[in-house]
Amino acid sequence: MPGSRVPVISKRLVASYVIDWIIIIGIIAVGAGLWNLTPNHRPFTLTEPSISFPYVEHEKVSTAVLFVVAVIAPLIITMLVALILPPSRPPTFNSVSRKSLIWRRKLWEWHAAWLGLVLSFALSFLFVQAMKNLFGRPRPDLLSRCDPDWEHQADYALGGFPQVLNGFYLVSSTICRTKDEGLLNDGFSSFPSGHATYSWAGMAYLALFLSAKFGVTIPYLSPSSSTHRAVNTSPTTTTNGTTSAASPATLQPPTPASKPAAPPLYLLLLPLIPICVATYIASTRFSDFRHHPFDIIFGSLMGLGFSLFTYRLYHLSPRRGQGGSWGPRSAARAFGFGSRVERTSDDGDDRKEDVEMGNMGREEPNGRVHGAAPLA
Repeated sequence: MPGSRVPVISKRLVASYVIDWIIIIGIIAVGAGLWNLTPNHRPFTLTEPSISFPYVEHEKVSTAVLFVVAVIAPLIITMLVALILPPSRPPTFNSVSRKSLIWRRKLWEWHAAWLGLVLSFALSFLFVQAMKNLFGRPRPDLLSRCDPDWEHQADYALGGFPQVLNGFYLVSSTICRTKDEGLLNDGFSSFPSGHATYSWAGMAYLALFLSAKFGVTIPYLSPSSSTHRAVNTSPTTTTNGTTSAASPATLQPPTPASKPAAPPLYLLLLPLIPICVATYIASTRFSDFRHHPFDIIFGSLMGLGFSLFTYRLYHLSPRRGQGGSWGPRSAARAFGFGSRVERTSDDGDDRKEDVEMGNMGREEPNGRVHGAAPLA
């Protein structure tokens, strides 16, 4: 049957995305390498109140819990939503291949969701580990970790003004008597907050994804819909049987029913819950005396920025995309510059030539499929 033919996927296109995943894995590997390095130990003073907080052994949100909540949960939720909900642009034709194309688009939206989400994590992990090592800022509980030699501050002094302020020495980490090097090194990893960065990198991305998929957006009027529409008045027949001439086209404003409306309030819970989770995780770093306020704010903004960047890299704006992702690169430009080549059909309707998953193609009424990418 001609209409049952399923378009093929370009091997060249698939290989280009395999390379993208390899690059992401490479970014994570570099971040892991930086994680094992000893951070810079910034000099400190034993009279600094901001690093004199007690060391809390049992954190409210451990690293394992953070990984499950901020990484595993968004991966599972985006996968389920992409596979269960209809694709953002289902095929407009009816044939045997329609179901196959729908599932192909679902798989592509799942792949695009994970590609952006994992890239957000990878960039966050790389920058957090690099900045922690470079800055080496003491944590609020550093002195509790350090167990300093209080009686011989002058022997470890690197600076300060003891002649002006009695006992004000700027000392090095060699003053610490603790035997746990890992605990001490972690005490110089305050900036930026990794928990705040990772939680916002995952939860903000999830909030954007759910908002787009379920249409949780602020109402707006596009330029085309906000303009007046022309209405042609046809000739009318009077009561005496005569026909009046047609009046010229008149302009009428859009009716209230045609304007966008706010979504149901219960749908706001979908993006609100991830945002609340990220806010709570970030706040625990302050209450557990692990980070200074600026560390948490900066980490949250950095994670939020990475999530916005990587989401828009693979998805349309939630306000305009209706849950859709950008299509893949064209097979011809899989390894070249540019993102994709979109071609539309001659009749100008919504049956655009599909370039997802290697120009999957569209089917004409005669059963022929156009736009399928050849095997590379």
